[in-house]
Amino acid sequence: MILNAVDEAVAAGARQSAACDLLEIAPTTLQRWRSQGIGQDQRAGPKTAPKNKLSEAEQARILEAANRPEFRDLSPKEIVAALASRGSYLGSEQSFYRLLRKNDQLNHRGRAKPRTARRPAQYVATGPCQVWSWDITYLRAPVRGVFFYLYVVMDVWSRKIVNASVEEIEHGEYAIELIRTAADAEGIQPGQLVLHQDNGSPMKYGNFTAFLQGLGVAASYSRPRVSDDNAYSEALFRTLKYRPEFPDRPFKSIEEARQFAARFVHWYNEIHLHSGIKFVTPAQRHRGEEAGILAERTKVYERARRLHPERWSGRIRDWSPVSEVVLNPGRKRRESAA
Repeated sequence: MILNAVDEAVAAGARQSAACDLLEIAPTTLQRWRSQGIGQDQRAGPKTAPKNKLSEAEQARILEAANRPEFRDLSPKEIVAALASRGSYLGSEQSFYRLLRKNDQLNHRGRAKPRTARRPAQYVATGPCQVWSWDITYLRAPVRGVFFYLYVVMDVWSRKIVNASVEEIEHGEYAIELIRTAADAEGIQPGQLVLHQDNGSPMKYGNFTAFLQGLGVAASYSRPRVSDDNAYSEALFRTLKYRPEFPDRPFKSIEEARQFAARFVHWYNEIHLHSGIKFVTPAQRHRGEEAGILAERTKVYERARRLHPERWSGRIRDWSPVSEVVLNPGRKRRESAA
């Protein structure tokens, strides 16, 4: 019985998804059969071979062509094109891919290293000053095509902006000063902090990398060309540029840009009720005040339910603090959060 086979594999330590892949069945199908009390494999499958199926001889010719010395370093796409240039058609690109996969020959070809798509390491913050994120965004200057650069470093757990500055250029030395000032103000000790960033030139600046190592800060980097690996900083910049007071016109001077940035930092830290941390301000959470604030909100809701129980069909709103914040969550964490 297929359900027993999956259960035995899971009991032996295998993941259910891996067992389903091996049996070529979707986990949702398995779940449906289980709920219906079906133990046998219900897949009927095709009763006859498709009319357009490649013959054994045709399949052999495709494999022979893919393994010729002149083609063995080429992808199926290139092989099909090269054969067509010689007036020969053995099968589609998908046929080449399918047969190579079936015969365990679909490997990376050529001397270049295969492309990887590894996610950056996952970090879990359970308190302030464990994981920071920093980035740079553009602010328009008076001259068309020229910008000022807003550097911002934030605490991922509390969302507090721990330092910010506006400079005329992007440079690693400004980044060093940004992080050094924030680390001194927050009392960062070696081995305490992870700093997440993208792959811009200031982040890859040699002295900046050495500075982080000397400070005992672990560096975390986004994947190249992936926009959501620095999601906390990107969300902060979106909040910045959608504020009503964010100017439609360019800033007249760098002093004006710095004044605006200082006002925004104060609003964001001390006034802004952040939706990601149960609508307390980042500064309140950073200072450890959120537990008392959220406990008072719980009392308000409990009192309201006692006064009018008919208006409550279930539990009151959950005002418990957010216990942890995950940087670069894996797929399972994202699915459970959704």
